[in-house]
Amino acid sequence: MPAAPDFPPAPDRVVPARALISLSDKTGLEDVALTLHGLGVELVSTGGTRAAIAALDLPVKDVADLTGFPEMMDGRVKTLHPVVHGGLLGVRNAPSHAAAMDEHGIGPIDLVWIDLYPFEATVAAGGGFEAAIENVDIGGPAMIRSASKNHGHVAVAVDAESVGWILEALKADGATSLELRKRLAARAFARTAAYDAAVAGWFAGQVEDAAPARKSISGTLAQTLRYGENPHQAGAFYRTSETRAGVANARQLQGKELGYNNIADADAAYELVAEFDAPACVIVKHANPCGVATGSDLTEAYRRALECDPVSAFGGVIAVNRPLTGADAEKIVDIFTEVVIAPGAEDAARAVFAAKKNLRLLLTDGLPDPLAAGEVFRSVAGGFLVQSRDVARVTAADLKIVTKRRPTPQEVEDMLFAFTVAKHVKSNAVVYAKDGRTAGIGAGQMNRRDSARIASLRAAEAGQALGLPASLAEGSACASEAFFPFADGLLEAVAAGATAVIQPGGSIRDAEVIAAADDKGIAMAFTGVRVFRH
Repeated sequence: MPAAPDFPPAPDRVVPARALISLSDKTGLEDVALTLHGLGVELVSTGGTRAAIAALDLPVKDVADLTGFPEMMDGRVKTLHPVVHGGLLGVRNAPSHAAAMDEHGIGPIDLVWIDLYPFEATVAAGGGFEAAIENVDIGGPAMIRSASKNHGHVAVAVDAESVGWILEALKADGATSLELRKRLAARAFARTAAYDAAVAGWFAGQVEDAAPARKSISGTLAQTLRYGENPHQAGAFYRTSETRAGVANARQLQGKELGYNNIADADAAYELVAEFDAPACVIVKHANPCGVATGSDLTEAYRRALECDPVSAFGGVIAVNRPLTGADAEKIVDIFTEVVIAPGAEDAARAVFAAKKNLRLLLTDGLPDPLAAGEVFRSVAGGFLVQSRDVARVTAADLKIVTKRRPTPQEVEDMLFAFTVAKHVKSNAVVYAKDGRTAGIGAGQMNRRDSARIASLRAAEAGQALGLPASLAEGSACASEAFFPFADGLLEAVAAGATAVIQPGGSIRDAEVIAAADDKGIAMAFTGVRVFRH
């Protein structure tokens, strides 16, 4: 490895004499160019950015004027030159560097503002292979990295916020401090790392490499959080380049700042509610749904979801798949709710929620596509796991009826509804459902029998709260997201009142479980698909 040269200490203050600016998005360019010119900073640029600065009647040099070489090869080669990189990398107060710069006529570049070609935006917009390749920036990342490495003398900006910090410093003191330049360099290295990660991830997809030898995850800070899952843990929220509708891209109209757990629960609720075509409502508490229902409208769907488990719903997160009306909002604010997330809200609904200052209202530009491909990440000690998003969707045509009694059409609908919900419940998961709503949910237990018992308890309590003569699970369908390893879980479901069961099948004791179902006279279907959610 290269030895660290014995350079003199970097100066604290650097008064910039020359700035190199190259932008794809020229928002804010006018203010920055005018300010730098007013401070006596020479402006150097390329292509469209140079033309935009010249249009402001400001003097600006073309990079070609420095290098003596014209832009060539359709713009692929313009800044990859020793005069540019020497001007960025030269350590001004190191005698050997200063001598080399004098010998080769290399002038220092003290400030760089570069935003890179819009590769991510090109891919997000559906650009083809060639368009994406042409939007892979080479010179930009190279200049950013050179400037960042030489942060002892060069200030580098990669976005509007960082160039704003530079202007603030220059207006106050006429110089950049070493502390600021270090902070800017850290931000710049993170930007080029994220850019390279986006290119590498896209290219792996193009060659259908599902498990490339190296994989990077990058995101842009959306907000620092008061804490993580618990007050003693630090937390932050990052957005990726994925355009999926949901909590990461939602607009918060009101309420306290979102917390780590609020964000996680809102995401879980919105992903589930997007599974349904009819007006639907999902209430989530601690990452698990406690009530899910469809209805003729959202007001009915919310009422039915709340009835599933009103105790757990207190202080929960509510997700709906239609824009909220004033009537919907009036019902929702009847109990304490942490977060409401929806694809929209009428003015009347916003006015109702506004009276609840602590309620967070999140609006998105659509619903996530439950069938869209994507990746899910999870950290482990010393690494992370990656898997494709669970896009399994079971239809009536996929069901294999394994019992003597076939399910009725209504039981099939109930089974499919229950299995859809079970896909979003932490394992081990058992869900009872009837007539387009959950009756009871058992989540996260170490054995499936206990999940069935807990779901049964919830259903019995819900029926009692509604003044019904029997459990809400009476006549329901029971879904298990993985196979029943023994008949005991199925028998608990029967005892709860279920008349039909849906499960993946595949246990070595399937025959025993089927025999138990036949003995109790219930219908059972195998999906052949397991939907664990640990």
